[in-house]
This record gives sequence, structure tokens and C-alpha cells, in this order.
Amino acid sequence: MIIVTIDSVPGKEIKEIIGFVRGGCIQSKHIGKDIMAGLRTIVGGEISEYTEMMEEARQIAIGRMVEDAKAKGANAIIGMRLQSAAVMQNASEIIAYGTAVIVD
Repeated sequence: MIIVTIDSVPGKEIKEIIGFVRGGCIQSKHIGKDIMAGLRTIVGGEISEYTEMMEEARQIAIGRMVEDAKAKGANAIIGMRLQSAAVMQNASEIIAYGTAVIVD
């Protein structure tokens, strides 16, 4: 699956626009890592527990978006975007979305 953040695939022709596709994930860390992250906010620095959590959530959301596109018969996604939001303390939602197309 080709995924680009621009509105075309360089070197390819868009044969058909399938439409909107998306994938989402709400992710949180377990209590042990959450305690470590809380301690790290006191001393400063990167909170690697949350960096890992968000990277995992992005991968899941993108994977679900790709599955949506494949199920609709697409072989590429253009205009891909990621959006995040806090849904509760220590949990975030990631949405991946774009336009599914068939390229040649």
C-alpha cells in the first residue's frame, strides 16, 4: 500500500478515487509505566513511556486505515493525516485518515 501525505503519488496516475478511509486507536499505558512517567515529569526530560505509547497507537491507527482502504479495493492512500486527542487522563486517541485511490 502506498501512503502519501500529498494529493498525488509521484510517477503514478490516479485511475479512481475510492473515497475517505480511516483507522483509530485509543491507547493507554499500564500503571507501572504510568508511575514512571509521573516521576519523570518531576525531573524533566522525555517521557519515553508516552513516546512509545503514542508510536504504538499511530502504527495501529495507520494499520486499520490501510485495512479499510484494502477492503474498498484501493492500492494507495493520498492526503494521509494523523490527529490525536486526549480522551481521559493518561489515554490518547489517534486517528489516521486519508483518501483511498487506485493508482497505475
